[in-house]
Amino acid sequence: MSDYYKYHVFFCCNQREGSDASCGSHGASEMQTYAKDRVRALGLAGEQGCVRINKAGCLGRCGDGPVLVVYPDGIWYTYTDEKDIDEIVEEHLQNGRIVERLKV
Repeated sequence: MSDYYKYHVFFCCNQREGSDASCGSHGASEMQTYAKDRVRALGLAGEQGCVRINKAGCLGRCGDGPVLVVYPDGIWYTYTDEKDIDEIVEEHLQNGRIVERLKV
């Protein structure tokens, strides 16, 4: 069977206690919600053959954070703001082009 989703995106939303670096302390949950809304607005969301945006616990790349990973491609991205998320959504998820400048 082929992949159920065209792209399945996982945002690390882990929040560590104290001063330890974590994606959650960089607004990851808000950016995940923003990405989900953008995908929906562009008509990319849905079931089979569409794009799915999910939250994840620690993905083990705290030093690169905040991070998200796009499957089935296995491409890891970092981001700083909504403009970066827009670029990932529009370039990679909509048009199938990897955003080299945001890869980690």
